[in-house]
Amino acid sequence: MKNKLKIKYIAVFAIAMLALSSCADVVSCACAGSMTPVGFWYGLWHGMIMPFAWIVSLFNSDVAIYATYNNGGWYDFGFFLGIGALSSSSR
Repeated sequence: MKNKLKIKYIAVFAIAMLALSSCADVVSCACAGSMTPVGFWYGLWHGMIMPFAWIVSLFNSDVAIYATYNNGGWYDFGFFLGIGALSSSSR
Protein backbone atom coordinates (compact mmCIF):
# COMPACT_ATOMS: atom_id res chain seq x y z
CA MET A 1 0.00 0.00 0.00
CA LYS A 2 2.84 2.40 0.84
CA ASN A 3 4.55 1.75 -2.51
CA LYS A 4 1.42 2.72 -4.43
CA LEU A 5 1.11 5.92 -2.44
CA LYS A 6 4.78 6.71 -3.00
CA ILE A 7 4.42 6.14 -6.75
CA LYS A 8 1.39 8.43 -6.82
CA TYR A 9 3.33 11.20 -5.04
CA ILE A 10 6.23 10.85 -7.46
CA ALA A 11 3.87 10.95 -10.45
CA VAL A 12 2.08 14.05 -9.16
CA PHE A 13 5.43 15.75 -8.49
CA ALA A 14 6.72 14.89 -11.98
CA ILE A 15 3.56 16.18 -13.65
CA ALA A 16 3.65 19.39 -11.60
CA MET A 17 7.30 19.90 -12.45
CA LEU A 18 6.65 19.49 -16.16
CA ALA A 19 3.63 21.78 -16.03
CA LEU A 20 5.50 24.53 -14.21
CA SER A 21 8.59 24.29 -16.37
CA SER A 22 6.48 24.68 -19.49
CA CYS A 23 5.89 28.27 -18.38
CA ALA A 24 9.61 29.06 -18.36
CA ASP A 25 10.62 32.13 -20.32
CA VAL A 26 12.28 31.38 -23.67
CA VAL A 27 13.60 34.39 -25.62
CA SER A 28 16.75 34.62 -27.66
CA CYS A 29 19.14 37.42 -26.71
CA ALA A 30 19.00 38.86 -30.23
CA CYS A 31 15.33 39.82 -30.00
CA ALA A 32 15.25 40.67 -26.27
CA GLY A 33 16.26 44.28 -26.94
CA SER A 34 13.20 44.91 -29.12
CA MET A 35 10.67 43.45 -26.67
CA THR A 36 8.57 45.35 -24.14
CA PRO A 37 10.26 45.06 -20.72
CA VAL A 38 8.53 42.91 -18.13
CA GLY A 39 7.97 44.10 -14.59
CA PHE A 40 7.04 43.03 -11.09
CA TRP A 41 4.41 40.37 -11.87
CA TYR A 42 6.62 38.56 -14.36
CA GLY A 43 9.49 38.75 -11.89
CA LEU A 44 7.29 37.21 -9.21
CA TRP A 45 6.26 34.39 -11.53
CA HIS A 46 9.80 33.79 -12.79
CA GLY A 47 11.02 33.64 -9.20
CA MET A 48 8.38 31.07 -8.31
CA ILE A 49 9.22 28.80 -11.26
CA MET A 50 12.98 29.36 -11.00
CA PRO A 51 13.86 25.89 -9.62
CA PHE A 52 11.95 24.19 -12.42
CA ALA A 53 13.30 26.53 -15.08
CA TRP A 54 16.81 25.95 -13.76
CA ILE A 55 16.47 22.18 -14.14
CA VAL A 56 15.17 22.61 -17.70
CA SER A 57 17.97 25.10 -18.47
CA LEU A 58 20.55 22.44 -17.65
CA PHE A 59 19.35 20.42 -20.65
CA ASN A 60 18.05 23.17 -22.96
CA SER A 61 20.18 26.23 -23.69
CA ASP A 62 17.14 28.20 -24.92
CA VAL A 63 15.60 28.37 -21.42
CA ALA A 64 16.78 30.97 -18.93
CA ILE A 65 15.84 31.45 -15.28
CA TYR A 66 15.92 35.25 -15.53
CA ALA A 67 14.28 37.50 -18.15
CA THR A 68 16.90 39.58 -19.95
CA TYR A 69 14.26 42.05 -21.11
CA ASN A 70 13.15 43.20 -17.64
CA ASN A 71 12.56 46.75 -16.42
CA GLY A 72 15.12 46.66 -13.62
CA GLY A 73 14.31 47.10 -9.94
CA TRP A 74 10.65 46.08 -9.95
CA TYR A 75 11.39 42.88 -11.85
CA ASP A 76 14.25 42.11 -9.46
CA PHE A 77 11.99 42.75 -6.46
CA GLY A 78 9.30 40.43 -7.85
CA PHE A 79 11.90 37.77 -8.66
CA PHE A 80 13.25 37.97 -5.11
CA LEU A 81 9.75 37.71 -3.59
CA GLY A 82 8.93 34.78 -5.88
CA ILE A 83 11.97 32.85 -4.72
CA GLY A 84 11.16 33.74 -1.11
CA ALA A 85 7.52 32.70 -1.46
CA LEU A 86 8.54 29.39 -2.91
CA SER A 87 11.04 28.65 -0.17
CA SER A 88 8.73 29.71 2.66
CA SER A 89 5.79 27.64 1.39
CA SER A 90 7.78 24.41 1.53
CA ARG A 91 7.99 24.33 5.32
